[in-house]
Amino acid sequence: MFKQLYFILIMLLLVSCEKDINLVPDATTPKLVVDAEIENGLAPVVVLTQSTGYYSNIDSSVLNNSFIHNAPLTISNGTKTHTLKEYKVPVKGGFIYYYSNDPANASTAFIGELGKQYTLKVSYNNSNYTAITQIPELAKKMDSLWSLPIYPIADSQQVKLMTKVSDPPGLGNYIRYFTKQNSESFLPGQNSVFDDQVVDGKTYNVQVDRGVNRNLPRERDNYGFFLKGDTVSVKFCNINKAGYDFWRTWEFAFSSIGNPFSSPGKVLGNVDNGALGAFTGYAAQYKSLIIPK
Repeated sequence: MFKQLYFILIMLLLVSCEKDINLVPDATTPKLVVDAEIENGLAPVVVLTQSTGYYSNIDSSVLNNSFIHNAPLTISNGTKTHTLKEYKVPVKGGFIYYYSNDPANASTAFIGELGKQYTLKVSYNNSNYTAITQIPELAKKMDSLWSLPIYPIADSQQVKLMTKVSDPPGLGNYIRYFTKQNSESFLPGQNSVFDDQVVDGKTYNVQVDRGVNRNLPRERDNYGFFLKGDTVSVKFCNINKAGYDFWRTWEFAFSSIGNPFSSPGKVLGNVDNGALGAFTGYAAQYKSLIIPK
């Protein structure tokens, strides 16, 4: 009887401690969002948008209007400083706008190189923003690709893709990977970034999950597999710690959308002055495989 009374008393105390909390969304001026990258052997690519309200209804019109046009935008490799030019690409429902090298100023243009540091500067709404990244050396490498059947379904058309990876001794080798299936674009994996805390200095075999299009509903039954007869390409990139932190926290935040039991987290960008997003340097290695039928 005493235990029952004690339990009721505790429950009454808990109920009496309840408090209504009203959360008011921050309706401040939209922030600059930077999605920038530079890869060895390729020109820089920068997409500039402005953030939308947390509870905003997103449609093609909102997305098209979110792009920032004619922004003063420069990139430097320490020797040359180049003013980037805006381009547009038609897509279903509108256009995608991005900035890259300007052929009219070819003398200052450059492509990414292994081991170099790059500084991106943007002017927007009377404010200046800076982001710095590096393209690391190709320290961590893919050695080979092959496919394996999905056991115990021996006659399945689905297969899993495998690779052998060599990690050099010494912590601090971070990677991000993408896959391309037939004529599709390169897509990052559901979890696309990894460190070498467990595999430092080792050569190991690991499954490569098929990249995902995050604009589509998430696959559950067929996630990560390829098909017999597919031509598969893997883009395996060394990145620096800042790039790893951004994409790790971004993917965690994305996977937590709509989950009431997830822990809150902050996306760790590398653009200063309160902007969102990141500037990432990729030391990329490519390998392809035609999966036997």
